[in-house]
Amino acid sequence: MAELSLDTEGLKVATFAGGCFWCTEADFVKHPGVAKVISGYTGGRKDNPTYEEVSSGITGHVEAVQIFYDPNQVTYEHLLDYFWRHIDPTDRGGQFVDRGGQYRSVIFYQDEEQRQIAEKSKEDLGKSGRFTQPIATEIVKLTKFYPAEDYHQDYSKKNPLHYRSYRHGSGRDQFLVTVWGGEPGTEKGGGHRRGEG
Repeated sequence: MAELSLDTEGLKVATFAGGCFWCTEADFVKHPGVAKVISGYTGGRKDNPTYEEVSSGITGHVEAVQIFYDPNQVTYEHLLDYFWRHIDPTDRGGQFVDRGGQYRSVIFYQDEEQRQIAEKSKEDLGKSGRFTQPIATEIVKLTKFYPAEDYHQDYSKKNPLHYRSYRHGSGRDQFLVTVWGGEPGTEKGGGHRRGEG
């Protein structure tokens, strides 16, 4: 597992699963007020799972990110709104090219306040008319978060060519542009399978 150090004084944490954690991390790391994003695994049954175990679907974990943010610069509500704009919240079977429960979208809440905010945000999205299908994203109590292996951290920066190829081929950005009209935060993209890093 990755060895990660971060001065978390004054920071709060949001934990989201939005399919491939390379993409979710890359989207959130550039958001103002975000100090650090850590890719990892959560929501499953096995202690200290490996990437191979999680990606096989046998552990019950999902690929997720922990977002350390300054609440004086950005709110949890705003991060939720940003999260919705970077996933397909109606997809129960994964996200884009990545299929299986390990890639489903989930909001993991830390406390009752986050749960209530997340529930309202999901309800508001459902009522917005943006999607014709029901919002499938789960809202689950966070238990243990396991940072992923070192080579998955900052993947889009360490392996920009492979990341761009994967992202282009995933269909994620085409979907986001179609649904949200190419609003800020989306990237242009384009169609192949994620390869292991």
